[in-house]
Amino acid sequence: MSVNIWSCLIFRRRFPLKYAIFEFHFHHLRCITRNRSFIKHMRNLAFAVLILAAITSCNTKRLENTKELTREIKASQIKRVTNTQLIYTADEWGKKISKIAEKSVEKELTQHPEKAGEICKDLSKVPLIDALQKEYGVQVQLLGESDSKNQSLFPKERELLDAYLYSAKAKSTASDNVQQLNDTLLVYNAPVPGDHAICKTCMGNQAVPFAVWRLLFDKKEIIRKLDAKQLKK
Repeated sequence: MSVNIWSCLIFRRRFPLKYAIFEFHFHHLRCITRNRSFIKHMRNLAFAVLILAAITSCNTKRLENTKELTREIKASQIKRVTNTQLIYTADEWGKKISKIAEKSVEKELTQHPEKAGEICKDLSKVPLIDALQKEYGVQVQLLGESDSKNQSLFPKERELLDAYLYSAKAKSTASDNVQQLNDTLLVYNAPVPGDHAICKTCMGNQAVPFAVWRLLFDKKEIIRKLDAKQLKK
């Protein structure tokens, strides 16, 4: 047995209390040392987690910025768009948006009949229609019989509304239509079926069940959203 071990044993036998105190302080010192190492390790781990979170956040923001930049680049590209292409696009979008809007309004009227007056007057109260208006830069409205004398509409629109009303009274089928109102605006119109819930609820005070979709497009918004590659085809 080594001299150090013998010395410890002799010290322990002669001075048991002092040895116990010494052993307590020794173990306490070891615990403190271990705790300090553990705390240091946890600090390093926490720092690593924060660095990783920061990197992840930066990458996410960078990805979002890249997507936004891509959209901006597409929007700012020089595009040669003919008037025929604009009318075709307004017609294509108008058909799609009016069908979605019709279903959305019918659903809202069924689920919230107490809000019918508010919904019919302001279609942006319907979340999906509000989203479509923002996405396509289009104004979505429902026109009725009284709008044939609405001076806020363009003369072309009032004339077309009279034609739609005549067809409704004659119970004949009318088709949708796209018109150029001026150098910057296009309007898409489509009649709502007379037996549809929209006509009965929103235009129920009319002698003839009659409603027409009015989708007002800004040419700049159409051009901005169009893909330049698709236009070349």
